[in-house]
Amino acid sequence: MPDIIDITSLAHTLQGDAELLEESLDLDLGGYTMRIRSNHLPLLERLAVYFAHLAPGTSEADIEIVAIESDVVNSGLDFIDWAREPGKTGRKDAYFDIPGARVVYKVRTGMLFLQSETSLIAAGPCVDNDNQIINYINSQYMNWLQKHGWVICHASGLVYNGRGFGIAGFSGGGKSTLMLHLLGHQGMSYLTNDRLFIRSTPAGVLARGIPKLPRVNPGTIVHDPNLFSLIPDQKRESLLALPVEELWEMEDKYDVYVDKVYGEGRIVNEAPLSAFLLLNWQRVSEEPLAIKQVDLNQRQDLLGTVMKSPGPFYQYPDGSFHQDDATLDEQAYLDALKDVAVYEVSGRIDFHQLAGRWLEQFVG
Repeated sequence: MPDIIDITSLAHTLQGDAELLEESLDLDLGGYTMRIRSNHLPLLERLAVYFAHLAPGTSEADIEIVAIESDVVNSGLDFIDWAREPGKTGRKDAYFDIPGARVVYKVRTGMLFLQSETSLIAAGPCVDNDNQIINYINSQYMNWLQKHGWVICHASGLVYNGRGFGIAGFSGGGKSTLMLHLLGHQGMSYLTNDRLFIRSTPAGVLARGIPKLPRVNPGTIVHDPNLFSLIPDQKRESLLALPVEELWEMEDKYDVYVDKVYGEGRIVNEAPLSAFLLLNWQRVSEEPLAIKQVDLNQRQDLLGTVMKSPGPFYQYPDGSFHQDDATLDEQAYLDALKDVAVYEVSGRIDFHQLAGRWLEQFVG
């Protein structure tokens, strides 16, 4: 472990002597601008393709994020495991804190991330783990949203004719699969896949997404004609031959480039929130599919579908960090959703039937 541990020494541990390129990637996330810098041009080019739907940032960026392409960095820090959420197993994140700074260690990849108000640095095999760099970039936007009164929800979001709705569900409930079924409908736009932010205003409740493309498993791809192009036909046939349970549980994420799959201009940043679908259905059930409007004040057992921890990267305005044992504020969700129509989906899982019924009810 380093003899002196402060933000400067942590930054040097991650960046070392790597020289940053003159080129940068500047992004405008709806009033919040960031500059991405690196020592590796292919990484910047890959990120530019991923975030191509965003407007270029202004010359005066609000923050600068540095991504250092390198071998796995041996930091010598004594990391503490970050507790997984209910239903999740295995080690994923660990962290090391000093006043004003936190280093997050990704156990499976060896990537390191420095989080502080003055230095934001990612280091390690960034190109091989570009999804973690994308998540790190998005985490800075999520921090900014929460500091400006937005409530984080574990939900997908879509918009139709200027009206937004969220989709949440218990772990493995298929919110992304349903979202993509609905996105194929003409006139539907994409807001977000897994992190939806909501805020109550005098004019109504607003919903905002983050620039994170949908990531789906083979079990979703093989049953959705819009997504068939993501995998070769031969592989799709072999996947369809697997037992249903094995295919459902398979983890092998593919990015869905919304503009390429569904057409240009299908991504929006913000919309009024009109409704929320809470998926409380089961793969094996004798009950038919049902959609019923509920009062969350009377059904607080359903709040678990919506609530989401800010995660290890969240730094409060006073400089302290969110902890994995912190209690989430249920009342904040009840307050934010009090003027939104909330529906519980129960019974047997049937994406096609639910998509059709919801389109008829919401779209008309």
